[in-house]
Amino acid sequence: MNIKIETLSNVIISRVDSIGDVVLTLPFATLLKQAFPDLIIGFMGTKYTQAIIESCSAVDVFIDVDDFKTKEITLDGKKPECIIHVLPNKKIAYRAKQLQIPYRIGTINRPFHWLTCTNFVRLSRKNSPLHEAQLNLKLLKPFGIRFDYSLKEIEALFSMTKIAPLPQKVTDLLQTNKFKVILHPKSRGSGREWDLNHFISLIEMLDLNKFQIFVSGTSNDKDAIQPLLDKVGERVTNVIDFMSLSEFMSLIDVCDGLVASSTGPVHIAAALQKHSLGIYPPIKPIHPVRWQPIGKKAQYFVVDRNCNACKPDKTSCFCMNEISPLQIKMALDAISVEYF
Repeated sequence: MNIKIETLSNVIISRVDSIGDVVLTLPFATLLKQAFPDLIIGFMGTKYTQAIIESCSAVDVFIDVDDFKTKEITLDGKKPECIIHVLPNKKIAYRAKQLQIPYRIGTINRPFHWLTCTNFVRLSRKNSPLHEAQLNLKLLKPFGIRFDYSLKEIEALFSMTKIAPLPQKVTDLLQTNKFKVILHPKSRGSGREWDLNHFISLIEMLDLNKFQIFVSGTSNDKDAIQPLLDKVGERVTNVIDFMSLSEFMSLIDVCDGLVASSTGPVHIAAALQKHSLGIYPPIKPIHPVRWQPIGKKAQYFVVDRNCNACKPDKTSCFCMNEISPLQIKMALDAISVEYF
């Protein structure tokens, strides 16, 4: 079915998974808004990712996935006219059909899309050499606009310009005239993690006359990070479970850098054009070719080998832990030179 762009007044982008995935989908909204400025763009996600979605100036309406499943949804007073299933989800696809959304765009390789979608894009992520953000943009094809963007071009497409002011309780923690770096050791189980002892060693190496070190995490991370705080707690500013996601984004925005494995904060920092240092395993498809942070100041660290020995283990990676604290320390020292 051909999409009649000239009559389309709104569209829903559906991506209801984790923070990093949502960040890497924001360029999709930006390109749609650039091509069709009058189009009302809704972005469907979870309450957990709402702050990310609402920070994007290209998004007009946040749609809670739970509301979509149970209520009648409107965008600027009108019923949804188009939905793009950036993340295939069977329940959402059937609900979109039930709501009789006229245009329903999905990948052709999902059998449930054959029964629920009106427009298809041939897209397989599993063995693709492209980055996740580039794969997302392929779903722009039915709109007749360009979708083959380089990572360099995507750097400027996140549109995360609606960042709230930093709350006073966090402002009071900032030390002036220091390079402010956030260390985010955990990933909520979403990926491989750099060894906690490596983070401890890194903290011990950094010059506290130059660096203010924040350690961040969620309430679920407290117990896992406690050994780090027991060892080097006096050298860091502990902001674990101290703020909301919106406030954490504000902290990232006023800091200079962030170090983490392949998890949401490394993508937030990169999108906000901060020095984002990502530590990655060489395991396909979770290697940096697919998931590196995208930003003018982003970089990643991975050992130069093709290895899947740790693939069955969902938490640790021997190759990843071969990246030494000294490597990260030297990178931070080199970056911080411009600040002193």
